[in-house]
Amino acid sequence: MGNAKKTKPKKQKAKQEQSPQPQAENATPQALTPENGATLFEDARSRLEDVFKALDIHPDAQARLMQPSLSLQVSIPVRMDDGSLKAFPAWRVQYDTSLGPAKGGVRFHTDVNQHEVTTLSFWMAVKCAVVGLPYGGGKGGVQVDAKTLSSLERERLARGYIRAIADIMGPDRDIPAPDVNTDATVMGWMIDEYEHIVRAKVPAAITGKPIALGGSPGRVAATGRGALKVLDLWLEREERKPEETTVAVQGFGNAAYHFAQLAIERGYRIVAVSDSSGALYNADGLDIEKAKEDKNKHGKLANSSAGKALKGEELLALEVDVLALAALENQIHGDNVDKVRASAILEIANGPLSSDADEALAKREVPVLPDVLANTGGVIVSYFEWLQNRAGEKWHEDHVNERLEALLNAEASKVLTRAGADKITYRQAAYRQGIERIAEAIMARGNCQDGR
Repeated sequence: MGNAKKTKPKKQKAKQEQSPQPQAENATPQALTPENGATLFEDARSRLEDVFKALDIHPDAQARLMQPSLSLQVSIPVRMDDGSLKAFPAWRVQYDTSLGPAKGGVRFHTDVNQHEVTTLSFWMAVKCAVVGLPYGGGKGGVQVDAKTLSSLERERLARGYIRAIADIMGPDRDIPAPDVNTDATVMGWMIDEYEHIVRAKVPAAITGKPIALGGSPGRVAATGRGALKVLDLWLEREERKPEETTVAVQGFGNAAYHFAQLAIERGYRIVAVSDSSGALYNADGLDIEKAKEDKNKHGKLANSSAGKALKGEELLALEVDVLALAALENQIHGDNVDKVRASAILEIANGPLSSDADEALAKREVPVLPDVLANTGGVIVSYFEWLQNRAGEKWHEDHVNERLEALLNAEASKVLTRAGADKITYRQAAYRQGIERIAEAIMARGNCQDGR
């Protein structure tokens, strides 16, 4: 299919109809896909159908892969600064753990729900397997408007979350990490709470921690660095150069910023970025540091002088070589996919394309470098942090980055090669690589009907 063949930038006529309101950096994820009313999880899980048809996956393994291994819903009471008590719904989901303990972040967001957390844990299981990590999928979240919380309220919420899930987590069972609206500071509170509960020092129980508590150098920029490495590998196969490549980035959070910063250093021309307030555009290339400075000063990109202000939906329709999606789920779907004019898509966020949009882009032969490969940098360096904690070692940042690039070079190259050899999309190749590995582990554990 088109995703595996060499592509050149294509000129497409701009469409005049207005795009739907965008979902940018901290936008609301769609719980339902607009095309068919399916839940986010059902839409994501539908991609397994292609894998099961293409590969000899035992029916018993198929059955296990269709549902999470464990799903916990809790209520977290938090004493607010004004003396009132609020209870926040929260979840922790572990998807298949045949390859190892669950691994995945914890997000604080108003739209966290069961379907979203389950879907994210499913994607984590696939992506860990794609790059050969000894992990299953995990994800957690609290339904809360994090921006309304004081620092002390955030800390109480973080500690309450750990108290609620302590019985199902640990370095050999489930290892939380940062995600949307959580960071190293929050992970520091969480690991402190967990160590008080178990009365032991277990830094490997949580990753993405402050360096002083066993965090790994290179972790903050890891997701952006990993996405850039995957883009570099693809570009080399297309016999194109970074200096000839324009990129628009939807989002301006941690992953998006570091991706843009590192991409500029490599020679790419970043022409647009966005946050929930809108987008910035400069055809000659944005000054990312100026944009970040202005965002920190004014609280939003819309007031930055680093480029021309655009609406968020206009960024999605820019005619660029690469559209990097670094916001939240279902940013491009059946209602707006026809507006996309980029020659290729890089998924830095989790699930930014609905399955319908994915199919539409494949028919148009627009290559998509999928999330289960492109955004694995964060979990890879979390794995390195876990290794350092368990061995009592501290690695230099250069060593971390070198190991990240080496691992991605090996595993991403397998995906890209498989796509070309089998004439399938990059997503199909990545899913087949990951699901094969999970299914093999499931079968190796026995308990199958025919004894396989």
